[in-house]
Amino acid sequence: MAVREAWTWPAYTGVLVGTALFVVLFVPALVWQFRAYGRPSLLRLLTVAAACVYVVALVAYTLLPLPTGDRAAWCAAHVADHNGDPLQMLRDIRAVRAEIGSRATLRSVVFLQVAFNVLLFVPFGVLVRVLLRWGVALTTIAALATSLVIEATQYTGVFGLIGCSYRVGDVDDVITNTAGAFLGAVLAPLVLHVVPSSSSLATERGLPRPVSVWRRWTGMALDAGAALALGAAVTVGARVLLAVGGASRVEIATAQAGWLSVVLPFVVVLVLPALLGSGASWGQRVVWLEPVSVDEHGRAVRAGRPRSLARALVVGGLWWVLVSASSVERLPDDLASRLTVAGWTLAGAAVVTVAFTRRGLSGLLAGTQVVDSRERPDA
Repeated sequence: MAVREAWTWPAYTGVLVGTALFVVLFVPALVWQFRAYGRPSLLRLLTVAAACVYVVALVAYTLLPLPTGDRAAWCAAHVADHNGDPLQMLRDIRAVRAEIGSRATLRSVVFLQVAFNVLLFVPFGVLVRVLLRWGVALTTIAALATSLVIEATQYTGVFGLIGCSYRVGDVDDVITNTAGAFLGAVLAPLVLHVVPSSSSLATERGLPRPVSVWRRWTGMALDAGAALALGAAVTVGARVLLAVGGASRVEIATAQAGWLSVVLPFVVVLVLPALLGSGASWGQRVVWLEPVSVDEHGRAVRAGRPRSLARALVVGGLWWVLVSASSVERLPDDLASRLTVAGWTLAGAAVVTVAFTRRGLSGLLAGTQVVDSRERPDA
């Protein structure tokens, strides 16, 4: 692998795989922020995204690629050296400078490698201080420990899994990495005043906020995602568990999984939350919303279980039955397709309705409104 490619492909890997990692972590991070802070913090979400890209890039730069194929033959052909002499890098730089001059040394691989090892851990110092609010000393110690683990992994061949040292274990890498993290930790205050801390955000957790269209849409998306994810998990899990016995059991497993993947999400995601506490859906509870009724005096009161259940089923329940129809065996494909289209059309109508009235389509049909759950309605 050419030097330039060896330094650039981990960056591409970090961006692509790190972005994919953030997509996977986005919903858990969003739910965490809503529950911990009362609202999402865009700046902290962007910092988490940067951390995902950085962690993947760090792994790619320091541990990848791993040897492939016949590892014994690879180890015989590639003997990775190691350096246990601290500050050998300075002697190497001086030797290169004596040979080619100071200006050319700045462009040499020897110098650039040292500079890169410092720069590689600068984001470590910044991100740890911004996300965890650790001090300079603790951040630097964490970087030292991380670098030691990386070098140990390289030197031991992933702790014996490869059978030889597949990359150079270098004590100078630990020194330069730690120095880079220290530099990042010192520079972190330039960012600390921009990105809010968890503690400062948590102080506003209990403050009621206006019911925005984005909060309503987020709650709806979480509920829909939970139902779809649970349905898919049931389908996969049931087929794996029941289809082990052969072709005849595959047919039984398919039928049972189809019905179970419809009924279980219907009960767990739609019916159960409507019967518990405020009657809010799981998604609404995440974003601090709950349905209420208005009494004859114009006061917001708890909607009650019958009305909460009606609100949950009149749109959400009907949507789920329609879109999950294709999971049921023996249902004609044409009918299943039409039901699925009807279900997503209903979902689209519900989404659009929220843009015009925060009550939503289900609230209009069930006679409920949606308020911030931190504004306690009368019982």
